[in-house]
Amino acid sequence: MPTTPSPTPPTADAFDLLVIGASYAGLAIAAAAREAGFAGRIALAGDEAELPYQRPPLSKGFLLGKAGAHLPLKAASFFAEAGISFLPLRHAVMLDREARQVHFADGSVLGYGQLALATGARAALLRCEGAALDGVVSLRSLDDAQALSTRLAAAQAIVIIGGGFIGLEVASAAVTLDKQVTVVEAGPRLIGHAVAPEISAYMQGVHERHGVAIRLDTRVERIEGEGGKVTAVVCADGSRLPCDLVLAAVGAVPNVELAAAAGLALDDGIAVDAFGRTSDPLIFAAGDCTSHPNVHAGRRLRLSSVQNANDQGRATGCAIAGRAEPYAAVPWFWSDQYNVKLQMVGLGVPGGQAVLRGSPAEGRFSLFRYDGERLVAIESINRPADHMMGRRLIAAGVSPTPEQAADPAFDLRSLA
Repeated sequence: MPTTPSPTPPTADAFDLLVIGASYAGLAIAAAAREAGFAGRIALAGDEAELPYQRPPLSKGFLLGKAGAHLPLKAASFFAEAGISFLPLRHAVMLDREARQVHFADGSVLGYGQLALATGARAALLRCEGAALDGVVSLRSLDDAQALSTRLAAAQAIVIIGGGFIGLEVASAAVTLDKQVTVVEAGPRLIGHAVAPEISAYMQGVHERHGVAIRLDTRVERIEGEGGKVTAVVCADGSRLPCDLVLAAVGAVPNVELAAAAGLALDDGIAVDAFGRTSDPLIFAAGDCTSHPNVHAGRRLRLSSVQNANDQGRATGCAIAGRAEPYAAVPWFWSDQYNVKLQMVGLGVPGGQAVLRGSPAEGRFSLFRYDGERLVAIESINRPADHMMGRRLIAAGVSPTPEQAADPAFDLRSLA
């Protein structure tokens, strides 16, 4: 992709760098650009009224009313000190590349010298009869979490459609609140897109021991209601699951509509290079809305994670400031469910060798996953040291042998 020029914004109502999307990636872009020496005017425009905030707690501690579960990523003073204009309640509806302007739902228009899109992703919608009934909800934002928390307090039985991270984290919170919980998953195992079968089976056991009913290989046929409110989920096998709350946790859809309408190249998201550059030399993008050439996967990839949004956002911000270094961070993820901390680093490959280190019976173990002789991922249950070591080893391209990985007496630190 072409080298980024440094043009002058087209109008007085403009910013040298305008960032659309005020969550992890957008904030990282703006902050990194400023830290890397970008001297022009920067604005960060977001849909929501709040300052950028932590999202992982929304499906965990926030639902349990834990103090500190809703924390801003930066204090309000940061924006003034960094010289970044924070523009809340600005929903972008049109991008005019020729005029170098972004139009917003409130009728305002802002020009830009350079533009960064960090529009994120939204919860995927259920595609079944009854999906619009009162009591069918999703979880992506603070508003969603507040609504879910209120409904969960009043509910007796919740059906969670989707056995991914969001669904299982909410299941954990709901059980802790003494709710009857059923998880319906269309695939053959839980979190099957992200972890090895051994981890899926372990987490299924954890949930079942806490009283969650797990329905695998089960598709939802329709949602029934009475008086406009949900009363049951009916599955394709004819089974009926009575409930007064349904959470749709069936994945996320990248918000690419703004980019698509403006003619930017797409490829399972806004297509960017290793520096966050799109097909327009004045426009960058990062985070959940993008796909990028991932050096660890060996292919173009769209990742939805806090780590990716932060690290890719920082790389993009530095490139905007003229200090370009390719994005090559090792992907890592985590999930808290009950007293289980599941941590993942790297990207596993289907069918590769998986080596056990630790004891599943004791609830502390890791799976070291290989592609041939190369260590490509580690998935850990309550073994944070393995996770941190995995970040170092995979980043350095160092692989313990399967025998070393399986031997609890072998000191992995000797390889780092």
